[in-house]
Amino acid sequence: MPYDYKKIPANLAISVQDLSIEYKVNVENKVTLKNLLIRSTKGERTKTKDVKALQKISFDINHGSVVGIIGANGAGKSSLMRSIAGILPPSDGRVIVNGKVSTLLALGVGFNQALSGRDNIILGGLAAGLSRSEIEEKMEEIINFAALPEGFIDLPVRTYSSGMYSRVAFSVSTALNPDILLLDEALSTGDAVFKEKSFNKMRELCKSARTIVIVSHGLSTIEALCNEVIWLEKGKIIKKGSPEIVVKEYLEYLKIGKLPTSLEDF
Repeated sequence: MPYDYKKIPANLAISVQDLSIEYKVNVENKVTLKNLLIRSTKGERTKTKDVKALQKISFDINHGSVVGIIGANGAGKSSLMRSIAGILPPSDGRVIVNGKVSTLLALGVGFNQALSGRDNIILGGLAAGLSRSEIEEKMEEIINFAALPEGFIDLPVRTYSSGMYSRVAFSVSTALNPDILLLDEALSTGDAVFKEKSFNKMRELCKSARTIVIVSHGLSTIEALCNEVIWLEKGKIIKKGSPEIVVKEYLEYLKIGKLPTSLEDF
């Protein structure tokens, strides 16, 4: 089990201990039912390869910290966030979480396409452990923050644009008063006005001593909001420390394509 609430020190919100995540992916260009049947009659298996998304990484996050996760595509950032959220079980190691978690890990994940935005707000609140009355108390706040075009909150979410999805999803996630908030590129969606609104909301949450973990390619956002940054590369932690230092080294790596000297054999 990825969670063990009894063994985490009181000052910690999250403890990641020797976490590894591995999975298999299909490497064939085209997989059809016919090909699968032919392979099965010959006793052959579909060709796969093992992907090591995370490799024995460990770190702790204190209550009230705002931590940014950076790295190139495929570095393992989303796998890490999904494991912290309890969605993706570890292949090895464990993740210990102390507190109520709210997640915004992918646009519209968890939304029922056939239901309205209002109904999905209710579902999101119930999933987060709120009562129906608590959700109703927050309903207008969430709807006003999302600021959808008139009438859309009561239309099925399948009719929403990606920007409208992001407005509702972000509004629900940040209005539930979580102890721990996990955001994966949440601030990079929506129009300029909503991005500014989201950024200000994040500042407000940071000041209220929430524990926040943000995955983003927006390094300026990471520097402005976070007090600590973790740089992932190929499933391993390259550096963990202050935003100024870690972002600086990451930018240097992006420009010259070379890891720090101490990690040349990585």
